[in-house]
Amino acid sequence: MRPLFVSKLKVDSLEIAIADLPPHLEGTRLVQLSDFHYDGVRLSDALLDEAIATSNRLEPDLVFLTGDFVTRDTQPVHRLVRHLKHLQTRAGIYAVLGNHDNHYPHSIREITAALTQIGIRVLCNEIVYPLGSELAIVGFPDLFSKQFYPESVMKSIPETLPRIVLSHNPDTAAMLQPWRVDLQLSGHTHGGQIVLPLIGALPGWLQKIRRKIPRHLRWLFPFRSGCLHIFKHWEWASGLHPVGDNTLYVNRGLGTYFPGRFNCPPELTLITLTRK
Repeated sequence: MRPLFVSKLKVDSLEIAIADLPPHLEGTRLVQLSDFHYDGVRLSDALLDEAIATSNRLEPDLVFLTGDFVTRDTQPVHRLVRHLKHLQTRAGIYAVLGNHDNHYPHSIREITAALTQIGIRVLCNEIVYPLGSELAIVGFPDLFSKQFYPESVMKSIPETLPRIVLSHNPDTAAMLQPWRVDLQLSGHTHGGQIVLPLIGALPGWLQKIRRKIPRHLRWLFPFRSGCLHIFKHWEWASGLHPVGDNTLYVNRGLGTYFPGRFNCPPELTLITLTRK
């Protein structure tokens, strides 16, 4: 994407207080990167390498990658991992796949294999404990993959145990409300890409307008159903949101679709865990 349409990388830092977090995990540093769409057009090597170098300077304990490594063709993932292999952490890198990573029947297998070869663990309805048994990291496949099965996974975690959930599509936060989620990390939305003063993310505003139009006239409205189909809760387009008793954070991503970004810079998220 041309520089005209993409602003500089922004590091968004936040502290998340988690109940029952053990004292020795106070101050744990997490980095989240999302929505690479690495295909030679939507993400430049310069921006990607800047994000990786920035992450390394922050010295995170864990790095989380929350999906959409490619857009359609899976071949670019083999170039992408040549960059991602330079990510440095104390306790590992964990990933979940996004809807674009499921585009072809072979996509999941090929992208997972490429990431695994450089030491990135791809989670699919799995729980891991990279910082010890007192904090669970849960990773789900994309909502549209037909493999999103949260019930058996979430029920297997003791209620008193803190957990962080990786799930590409923020809409899953509504589906995960029956269970404790101390922090859900998602991407998918690109923050709406165009964010207008007083209005917010443009797709969310257009969604509200379209809903007020009679169904038989919606075909006349230029904003068609694509964005409505891939994402429902545009009020969660970016940033931190309470969802019932749970907490959701949505990263704006690195990659960019046409027509580009306005007032919505690509994001690296630094999260510091504290005790509640």
